[in-house]
Amino acid sequence: MTKPMLLSEFTRLPPVMRATAFDGLSALIDAVAEQADEGHRFLRYQWFAAAIAAYGGRARTLIVERDGYPVIALPLAGFGPEAARLAAIPGCYWPFRGFPACVDASDGAFDVLVDRLGQEVNGLRIGPSYDGDPAVSGLIAAAKRRHWLVLDRFVADSYLLDMIAAQSQGAWPRASTLKKNRFHEKHLADHGALDWRFLSGADLAAGGFEQLAAIEQKSWIAARTDGSDAKFTKRGHGAFWRQAAADPVIAEMMSAALLTVDEVPAAFSFDLNLGTLKYAIANSYDPTFAKHSPGRLLYYRNLVRALQQGMTKVDWGAGDSGYKSTIGAEPGPAIRDWLLLRPGAPSMLGRVLQGIWRRSGQVPDRASTPTGSND
Repeated sequence: MTKPMLLSEFTRLPPVMRATAFDGLSALIDAVAEQADEGHRFLRYQWFAAAIAAYGGRARTLIVERDGYPVIALPLAGFGPEAARLAAIPGCYWPFRGFPACVDASDGAFDVLVDRLGQEVNGLRIGPSYDGDPAVSGLIAAAKRRHWLVLDRFVADSYLLDMIAAQSQGAWPRASTLKKNRFHEKHLADHGALDWRFLSGADLAAGGFEQLAAIEQKSWIAARTDGSDAKFTKRGHGAFWRQAAADPVIAEMMSAALLTVDEVPAAFSFDLNLGTLKYAIANSYDPTFAKHSPGRLLYYRNLVRALQQGMTKVDWGAGDSGYKSTIGAEPGPAIRDWLLLRPGAPSMLGRVLQGIWRRSGQVPDRASTPTGSND
């Protein structure tokens, strides 16, 4: 009779890592996004599909599997001359461009990803991306281990509001803030009946986006620019957000606070909600009512509601630090563009041109040290 083996006699084999390239966008992206860091779970198949549909490009996806289970998904879209073999991560500028990786993706998984990436492209652009992004940091570290050239350029500082920390220092919002808001609200009501409402992703897809676009078309962005940076108009990025909302999971993350005056849209705040984190994507107002601060009134209501729903932090992104600081937001991680160039001729050329790349960015307002670049 054969003696049964004891558990201690078995040898645990290392996990089998494999990277595969797929034409187009792989459905496995969703499986990875569901196991990603909470703040990255919007990076689903439809997010990237919306970007390709709105902004163009030919998609390809690298999937890293560990023992047959997908742990990293890296969508790519070519840019520049085809012969240059350059790619970027498709997506939208807001809140950032990135890719999903399971929270337990190992260094070995990122090494396998970089090895396959080098077979696909000469260089990869990532950004805008936050310092400390777990997936991007893993990719950059692996690229450096494989002797790729890693270049960064500064884009902007982010601003974060920790509502729990603000409350710990006293009542938040402050009584003086609420008093001032009531004063503005009283005088705003002289223009007509005020209605404060909150729109879900389904509401937005069913006509809400048009209400947000109507406000943008009256706002400073239409008056002072060509309107291409508006989030929800046809001339702006409206096609992307409407396409992204086709995924019910992403739609569930979308939320908009809307103020109407006599049923006419007057101000909005649009966010992505992921667990305890709120990404403040966009806000705008009709300048007809600017004297009474409709945007301010709305976003304070929006933040108080977020607290009641269990959200504790707001990522305000970049730009216009004045009103964000007034709310209580403080500078967060720097936002950068990254350029990864594989060893050989691409890296050699990159070293020659790295000064141009960095100077094409912005100048930081404060000391800012990237965590992965080659100097």
